Amino acid sequence: MRDVRLFSVLLLCLASPAASEEKPFLTLASTTSTNDSGLFSAILPQFEADTGIQVRVVAVGTGQALEIGRRGDADALLVHDRASEDRFLAEGHALFRRDVMYNDFVIVGPVGDPAGIRGGAKAAEALAKVAAHKAAFVSRGDDSGTHKAERRLWTAAGIDPSGSSGGWYRETGGGMGATLNVAAELPAYTLADRATWLAFRNRRELVVLVEGDASLRNPYGVLVVNPVRHPHVKSELATRFADWLTGSRGFAAIEAVRIDGQPLFFPLPPAEMRFEP
Repeated sequence: MRDVRLFSVLLLCLASPAASEEKPFLTLASTTSTNDSGLFSAILPQFEADTGIQVRVVAVGTGQALEIGRRGDADALLVHDRASEDRFLAEGHALFRRDVMYNDFVIVGPVGDPAGIRGGAKAAEALAKVAAHKAAFVSRGDDSGTHKAERRLWTAAGIDPSGSSGGWYRETGGGMGATLNVAAELPAYTLADRATWLAFRNRRELVVLVEGDASLRNPYGVLVVNPVRHPHVKSELATRFADWLTGSRGFAAIEAVRIDGQPLFFPLPPAEMRFEP
């Protein structure tokens, strides 16, 4: 009889709203760099603790993240290609876009530096030397924000490396971590965001050879997908996330994430404080 009563109580608990109710959540399409660097594992638990809202991350390249947003398969985006972000907003796919943070890109390569680019002040000039020496270069080749930045640098150098694809210029079609693994294995040059580079442990012979050029600055923005285009998106939850991310709590959370004492990202000063826990 006691077992029957216990079973009845268990059924009541399972059927109750409190037991079956799921925490509110939003879907965030973002880059492999924000995910692989450890940023999200550090800051998203703080956002959930402050708001009770879970964030489910889809980590892809920026181009893919924007396509996910266009289909209405994400509620918010955190990406890093300003021209593409502005176009996404102008086309009516987003309610708004806000600056969040920035870091920079670095050109890494073999410690032996066969193309002789070490310490160069201009990233485009360094890539021109890599091409001239036909030194191995690994590209993400995935329409990510990093890939778009790399293509801009090749254009600035007056070079189209696609004709050498499969030769000295190799495209992985994968994320930043996978691309760095290929570069370390060869070894070869590649363009990497600093956050993923700092978190990357399989460096082997790879070292940073070019950094500090203004063209290597890497800004990130948050966009909330427009519910007029996609009525099912959780724009209210996504807006709370954007408010938190660009407010004092998000600023402090991003600023605190470091590897070996070095910051992964530099948050921009808190913007409109629409939400404060």
